[in-house]
Amino acid sequence: MVRAMTTSNLHLAAGAPAPAQSSAWRTEIVETLWLAVPMALTQLGQIAMMTTDLALIGRLGDAAVAAAALAHTVLLVAFMLGIGLVSAVAPLAAQAYGARTPRQVRAALRVGLWAAVIAGVPLTLSQFFGEAMLLAAGQEPHTAQLAGRYLHGLAWSLVPGWIFIALRSFMGAVNRPEPALWIMFAAVPLNGLLAYALINGAFGLPRLEIFGAGLATTIVSVAMCVAAAVVCVTLQPFRKYQVFGELARFDGPLMRRLLALGLPISGASVLEYGVFGAAALLMGKIGTTALAAHQIAVQVAAIMFMVPLGISLAATVRVGHAVGRDDPAGARRAGFAAIALGLAFMSAMTLLVALTRHQIPHLFLGDSTTAAETAQLTASLLVVGASFFIVDGLQVVANGALRGKNDTRIPLLFAVLGFWVIAFPACYLLGFPAGLGPFGVWIGLAIGLAVYAALLVARFHLLTRDGRAAPARG
Repeated sequence: MVRAMTTSNLHLAAGAPAPAQSSAWRTEIVETLWLAVPMALTQLGQIAMMTTDLALIGRLGDAAVAAAALAHTVLLVAFMLGIGLVSAVAPLAAQAYGARTPRQVRAALRVGLWAAVIAGVPLTLSQFFGEAMLLAAGQEPHTAQLAGRYLHGLAWSLVPGWIFIALRSFMGAVNRPEPALWIMFAAVPLNGLLAYALINGAFGLPRLEIFGAGLATTIVSVAMCVAAAVVCVTLQPFRKYQVFGELARFDGPLMRRLLALGLPISGASVLEYGVFGAAALLMGKIGTTALAAHQIAVQVAAIMFMVPLGISLAATVRVGHAVGRDDPAGARRAGFAAIALGLAFMSAMTLLVALTRHQIPHLFLGDSTTAAETAQLTASLLVVGASFFIVDGLQVVANGALRGKNDTRIPLLFAVLGFWVIAFPACYLLGFPAGLGPFGVWIGLAIGLAVYAALLVARFHLLTRDGRAAPARG
């Protein structure tokens, strides 16, 4: 942003005409990439931790992989209930940064930290009832019991995970996302080493199997949270914001703004992850092989999703900066530049996955007869998944652009329509009455995602086409 402003000022000082529209778009794409690359790499590091856990758990057998799928379903519902509150730090802080009000940048982070703690206590405790919830949902008792053990290790990762996201959002809002990436780079090998040791009883540590994988994730999450806090206190430009100053002060009006913005984000996130969780439950009713194949294929999709998610985070910041400085044309350009980047990336990655679909499953599975069957089904699901990988990337970037304008309520209604009025009924009808099994479930997901993505892009277009600078109220 600073480089772009400096270039613009030089043109004006020399009496030169304003940059051409194509130049403005090129500049926007470069600036978005400048933010998005470290953000996307940070997201890839996060999913690398989960993928490492899944690969290590896979050596315990298909039942353990299926249990991990169910445990993640329970955990992610709780995680998504709080994710909107800490994610709202990004647009609030970015708009304050664009408006040159540093005290409001700090205040946005402070209410995010308060929200993480307040929401975290009850949601953490709920994880200890994971086995009972899964049994009530009709899951196989042994798989539910293994999932419960995994959740006992994972449960305490919620609050430190949210706090890290809030601190990372603050870093991105002030145009310095790199330290979060450094922390993630250190966390990935640490998590892999610790998970391996606790699962298998290596290096003198106890053999805890699937519980050890969850415990390792919690320990590393706490370490990441502490490291991010140290960075914000000791390094510039973060130190000048004194982010932990007046931490005990409760800002009621700003908390209400954060809730108004963040609760719909949480709601939409729960609806999205809930439909994928419901799809996992449908797979569980089909069989353990179907559930294990679904979990591996979803993990591959999640790895791909991390890059457009990083672009989405950059879109929130870029659009928020433009809104803060009262630049409606810049807000529209920032949103659509990010959407184009996300679309291009996911198109290329979808082709790559289709070409390597038979090799990918073996990264997660051994060589037993059961594993071979799971690998074949996974490869087939990845072909079906090509139909929704692209629209999944498109919807998350469009969502990020809308959040930069504080527009979250209407997208929540779109999520209800796309995921639960369209996607889930289609999953069930195509998977069971239509007899398509696992393939029908994935086709249903693709249909719902396509509708959701189209509505979000249309919404951003309508909000920005008339040049309004003010944040949308939804």
